[in-house]
Amino acid sequence: MRKTAFVVLLCVLLTACAVKELTDGTYYMDVSLSGGSGRAGIESPALVVIEGGNASARIVWSSPYYEYMIVDGKRYEPVSMEGNSVFEIPVLLNTEMTVSASTIAMSQPHLIEYRLYIDSSTAKGAVE
Repeated sequence: MRKTAFVVLLCVLLTACAVKELTDGTYYMDVSLSGGSGRAGIESPALVVIEGGNASARIVWSSPYYEYMIVDGKRYEPVSMEGNSVFEIPVLLNTEMTVSASTIAMSQPHLIEYRLYIDSSTAKGAVE
């Protein structure tokens, strides 16, 4: 009896804690930013595209002064030159990831390290 109760409890806990499996598609997901000086921000939710098991996100900064981002050693240029800086970068879901962004908002360019976290449990289908 104890063994059966334990197995049932374990199944319930594993089901409740499971991360929602997302199919290929376009979603909006909550994203948080930490690190840096604390003055910069990013739009949340972010547009996230999942294709072939890989995810990429459109990161929209609260400033027009970011000239490039570095993710896993690779440099990404902005995809929009209008308004605030916008980048499309590969991301990991449900994992804190470190990225760097170069800002020209100060007297000289500075490469600043940030941490992004994209929560797939908040995924909502995007209408394009």
